[in-house]
Amino acid sequence: MQFQQLQYFVAVAETRHFTRAAEVVHVAQPSLSQQIRSLERELGADLFLRARGNITLTDAGEALLPLARRILADADTARQEVHELAQLKSGRVRLGATPSLCTGLLPDVLRTFHDRYPGIRLMIEEGGSHDLVRELARGALDLALVVLPLPAPAPALTTVELLREDLVVVSSPDAPRPGRGRSVRISDLEAERLVMFRHGYDLRELTVAACRAEGFEPDFAVEGGEMDAVLGFVRAGLGVAVVPHMVATRVGADLRVTPLARPGLHRTIALAHRSDVAPPRAARELQRMLLEG
Repeated sequence: MQFQQLQYFVAVAETRHFTRAAEVVHVAQPSLSQQIRSLERELGADLFLRARGNITLTDAGEALLPLARRILADADTARQEVHELAQLKSGRVRLGATPSLCTGLLPDVLRTFHDRYPGIRLMIEEGGSHDLVRELARGALDLALVVLPLPAPAPALTTVELLREDLVVVSSPDAPRPGRGRSVRISDLEAERLVMFRHGYDLRELTVAACRAEGFEPDFAVEGGEMDAVLGFVRAGLGVAVVPHMVATRVGADLRVTPLARPGLHRTIALAHRSDVAPPRAARELQRMLLEG
């Protein structure tokens, strides 16, 4: 069954005349008649009762007509939606990001994107890099902001480095200042109780690895939270936390921010997408804004 045959069938059903139907669809009348006969042979039933000057639908034709109209309407809707998407008037972008990036990097970029393309729906999924890589691989995300190096080899992904960010120590202004001056050494954290992120969180793994490299296991006052919870526990004076500088600058004056002494700790953020499938146009536009921003 061909789409064109359904167009011809609906035209005849609505005009009840083969010649007028051919004029409506801009085709020669013999060609239209031939396509209708071909459709009838494929369906195994006559669609019209043909009498001189009187074309009527058979029972099979009556059954097919609403279905054919629906198919043609859906096709027209699809064309319109694809056209609007091509013009970035509608559609969606599925973006994955670590919670710290949702707090620090994304708000300004997403506001600019939304102002420019208000018809594009933004769908954000928070997670650790391991989870985001898995979601990218199965096609559940168009783009993801991940921390390099990736937790496992991901040959099916293309990554572009976006930024390299310093990590800092945040503490409650009411608590004693961590470290011995204007900066904190990793070794100074042995004397601190840490508010620690949940398992699978990139910042947790980075902080714990740095402490172990200095020869000690970190002491957790609280563990298992997401970014907002960790910052809240620090405000309450439960301990200190190692967080991205971008997040620390957004939390306001209610937390003390202390840099880590050189060489410090850093993380590299990359924008990732599947290598075998080009992101949709709207996602490519957000990708461009992130890379240029």
